[in-house]
Amino acid sequence: MARLKNDRFLRALCREPVDVTPVWMMRQAGRYLPEYRATRSKAGSFMDLCRNPDLACEVTIQPLDRYPLDAAILFSDILTVPDAMGLGLYFTEGEGPHFERPVRDEAAIEGLAVPDMEDDLGYVMDAVRTIHRELQGRVPLIGFSGSPWTLATYMVEGGGTKNFSKVKGMMFDRPDLMHRLLSKITDAVAAYLNAQIDAGAQAVMIFDTWGGVLTPQHYEAFSLAYMRQILQVLKREVEGRKVPAILFTKGGGLWLEQMADSGCDALGIDWTLSLADARRRVGDRVALQGNLDPCTLYASPQRIREAVAQVLASFGKGSGHVFNLGHGIHPEIDPEHAGVFVEAVHDLSRDYHAEE
Repeated sequence: MARLKNDRFLRALCREPVDVTPVWMMRQAGRYLPEYRATRSKAGSFMDLCRNPDLACEVTIQPLDRYPLDAAILFSDILTVPDAMGLGLYFTEGEGPHFERPVRDEAAIEGLAVPDMEDDLGYVMDAVRTIHRELQGRVPLIGFSGSPWTLATYMVEGGGTKNFSKVKGMMFDRPDLMHRLLSKITDAVAAYLNAQIDAGAQAVMIFDTWGGVLTPQHYEAFSLAYMRQILQVLKREVEGRKVPAILFTKGGGLWLEQMADSGCDALGIDWTLSLADARRRVGDRVALQGNLDPCTLYASPQRIREAVAQVLASFGKGSGHVFNLGHGIHPEIDPEHAGVFVEAVHDLSRDYHAEE
C-alpha cells in the first residue's frame, strides 16, 4: 500500500490535529467540469462510465488535478447495489434513474438476493483498485453506498419520487415487509462497503439522502437502525490504519445525537444547521463534515470566501472538521468558483489550527 502523502482528511475524521481544515466536495467528479463531460461523452452513457474502471478512475482523479483537494471519492452511483440485486437499472435523459422491476410485494422481496461483490459488482471493485493504484498515495480514497432506506425508496418507487407514496405506503401498511426489504438491503450494503475497503477504500460514507423525509420514530426504526447494523460489521482497520465511517442524513438535524451514537466516526451536516450548534450537541463524540450551501458557489469569489470564513468560524478552533458542501455541487457551477472555495478553506483555516 502506497504511503499517504496527504492524510489530513483521515486525521480530521479521527479528530487528530491537522495543519489546515481538509476539504472535498460531494459530487466533486461531475458535470460542472468540462473534462468530466468529455469523458462521459466518450463512455457513451452514465452507466457505461460507471462500469468502465479506467474511465471511472479518470473522472475520479480529474478534480484532484484541478484543485488541491484532500480526498478522492469513488466515481459510481448509489443504485449499483439494487441494480446488482436484479432490478434492471436504466437512466432516462432528463428524468433520472428507473428500475424495470420495482419491489412492491412479498414475492419480489423474497426473490432478492445479496449480490456477489466480485461477480455482480466487480466493476466497482476494479474501479476502487484502479483508483487506489493511480492515486499513488496522493490523498485517501472514499468509498460509499446509499443507506438501506434511501435505496429502498428507489427500489419500491421504481425511480425518483416527490411524495414517496409507494415506499411510505408499504412502510405504514406493511411494516413487516419493509423491515424484510431493509434487512436484505442492509446485508448487501455492508458487504459492498467491506468489499470496497478490501479493494483499497480508506474511508467510507453512507448517503442517507431520503432519511430526512421520515418522522422521528420512523427515522429511528426504518433508517438509523439499519445504518447502525452496517456500522457494527464494517471493517474499521486495515494494515494498522483506521478506516473512518461518515454518516450523512440529508435533513437529519433533528437526530444528531442519535446519529452520533450510531458507531460512526463523523457526521455529514447539511446547510440547514449551524456547525456551532451541531458541535455543541455532539461534543467530541464524532467529527463533523460540512456544510456550505452549494448555491453559495453561484456568488462572486469574494462572497464565497466570506461564506467559507463564516462556516469555519461556526465550527471554531480545534480538530474534527472536514469542510464540504451541505450537499452535492450543482452541475451549473463555474469551475473557477469551486477553485476559490477550495483555496479559501485552506487559506482561512490555518489560524484555527495554529495551537494544535
